[in-house]
Amino acid sequence: MDFTIRAVRPEEYEELGDLTGLTYLNDGLLLYGEDDFYLNVLRDTARRARESEVLVAADAEDGIIGGVTFAPGGTAWADIAVPGEAEFRMLVVAPAARGRGVGEALVRACLDRARALPGCARLVLSTDAKMVSAHRIYERMGFVRTPERDWQPIPEHSLRTYALEL
Repeated sequence: MDFTIRAVRPEEYEELGDLTGLTYLNDGLLLYGEDDFYLNVLRDTARRARESEVLVAADAEDGIIGGVTFAPGGTAWADIAVPGEAEFRMLVVAPAARGRGVGEALVRACLDRARALPGCARLVLSTDAKMVSAHRIYERMGFVRTPERDWQPIPEHSLRTYALEL
C-alpha cells in the first residue's frame, strides 16, 4: 500500500468534507444535487469526528484520497446498526485514487474496529443501488445482502443493506 489509513486530523476536516460531498454529488448519489440537505451532512466532518470515528486514507503526494465514518450500533451515526453491531458510512475514494485498493483498505479498518468492540457480532452498511463498484468490494470481502433491512431515509430514496458476521 502506498497510502496510510488513520484517524482524520482537525486540519483535514474541510478537505475530507469537500471530498465526501463532491464524491456523492459527482457520482449522482444526491437526489436533489447541490440543493440536497444531505450535502451539508456529508461536508460536516468536524461533527462526524466529534460523534463517531472518522478514518482517512492519506497519500504523501496527494493528501486525503479517501474516507469513511465508523459507528458502533446504537450511537448517533449508526443508521441501521443496533447494539451488538457496528456500521460504516460515507465511504469515499477520490476519483484519481480509485483502483488502488483504498476503499477495501478503509473497509478493512472498519472491520478491525468492529472486531475490537466487545460483543460486536457483525458489521453492517447501507448503500445506494448505483454504487455498483462498492457492492463488488463488499461481496468480495464476504458481506451478504440483507434485504429485510433495506430502508428509505426519505420517501424517494431506497437503500440496500449488507452485513458481515464477525
